[in-house]
Amino acid sequence: MIKKNQKILNTTLVVIDGIIIFVSLVLAWFIRFKSGLFTVEGHLDFATYLKPLFFIIPLYLSIYSINRLYTPHRRKDLITEIGNIIKSNFFGLIILMTILFLVKQIHYSRYVLLIFSILSVLLTSLERVAIRTILRALRKKGFNIKHILVIGASDLAVEFLRKITVNKQLGYRVFGILDDNKKIRYRIKGASVIGRINQLDKILSKHSLDEVIIAISLDEYSKLKDIINVCEKNGIRTQIIPAYVKYIPAKPYVDEIDGLQLINIRHVPLDNIFNSFIKRTMDIVLSLISIIIFSPVMIFTAIMIKLTSPGPILFKQERVGLNGRRFNMYKFRSMHVHNEEVAATKWTTKDDPRKTKFGSFIRKVSIDELPQLFNVLKGDMSLVGPRPERPFFVEKFKEEIPKYMIKHQVRPGMTGWAQVNGWRGDTSIVKRIEHDIYYIENWTLLLDIKILWLTIFKGFVNKNAY
Repeated sequence: MIKKNQKILNTTLVVIDGIIIFVSLVLAWFIRFKSGLFTVEGHLDFATYLKPLFFIIPLYLSIYSINRLYTPHRRKDLITEIGNIIKSNFFGLIILMTILFLVKQIHYSRYVLLIFSILSVLLTSLERVAIRTILRALRKKGFNIKHILVIGASDLAVEFLRKITVNKQLGYRVFGILDDNKKIRYRIKGASVIGRINQLDKILSKHSLDEVIIAISLDEYSKLKDIINVCEKNGIRTQIIPAYVKYIPAKPYVDEIDGLQLINIRHVPLDNIFNSFIKRTMDIVLSLISIIIFSPVMIFTAIMIKLTSPGPILFKQERVGLNGRRFNMYKFRSMHVHNEEVAATKWTTKDDPRKTKFGSFIRKVSIDELPQLFNVLKGDMSLVGPRPERPFFVEKFKEEIPKYMIKHQVRPGMTGWAQVNGWRGDTSIVKRIEHDIYYIENWTLLLDIKILWLTIFKGFVNKNAY
């Protein structure tokens, strides 16, 4: 039943997406030539602009399919889905522009295509939000439910059952648990052990289930082959929660050598050249704009520093960046001139006597960080990323905190996922690293935009910034 529902949903999505593409081009034509927002001289007629739809609609739907916009939505992250919509429309626009150039069609307005792309992204994103909202509401009421059987009562199974109990909008209903160690009728998060693993074939033959979740412990992996064979014999969809899940990311990168699969322990989206190019382009553009916008603030700050305490305006400090490379990070000086060795090995405290009165203010509202815009422009840093640390503390935390060095697999940032979630200043380094790793493994352009947006509204003034 679930497979049938999924086919209906996918067909519906394809039809709606096709309609949105058509509507977007029609609206783009009216906005360009009939809204009065643009200067209009001579242009192709309406029918001529619609003719390419016979090519555009199949092209865009194919790109959507390649970017996994028609895979099941039950567990898909909304930000990732919208990111794929943006990516698909960007590639579609590039292809259309290239074709117009090759066929030397100079009269087909590029403005129309640009407006069309923007409208397509907006309308398709709204459509996906609406469908997601409707489906989740239906699942909470008991519709579009996926009936599953869990194999194993390990800690992984307990965690899985806890998550689907909390997230009822996912629409899972547990038929039961098969386990060789727990007593029959033993309950875990509302689900009961109904039998042993060797009864799997009998249960799948007798009952109509949508999916089997394998969550056995590592010492039970000798049973894995038989479990999978039974599931495949009954033609049922099977998913494994690997016992080594704590050692791999949520979205592992799978490579292969002549058919032999390799799982990369750490998948870093920014290793992709296209992703890296997009992020670097955004860094350059936004840092230049920010330097222009904040130049009056920076000039005023420089004057006040010079008037309120002797010493240089800028303070530079060695930090550890991408791939462990060291660089000088710039800040407005907020303290009295002091020994560099002390600054490199000592945290700033709440009532630190080294701070000037004006320095306390600019630290509190993060104005002291503005010179790092030049670090971003140079390429030492990014607008968004894990905050860089001093070499002394990097060596210290490297030995004390698991996975600490992973943060250096991307450029450090002026702000980051940890900072907008409150892990800034005198707070838990462990929690900060957890958030940094989440950012590294789940980077998208939309996540960067979200972090910048949150920084504007709650990241500048911080009670932990001493």
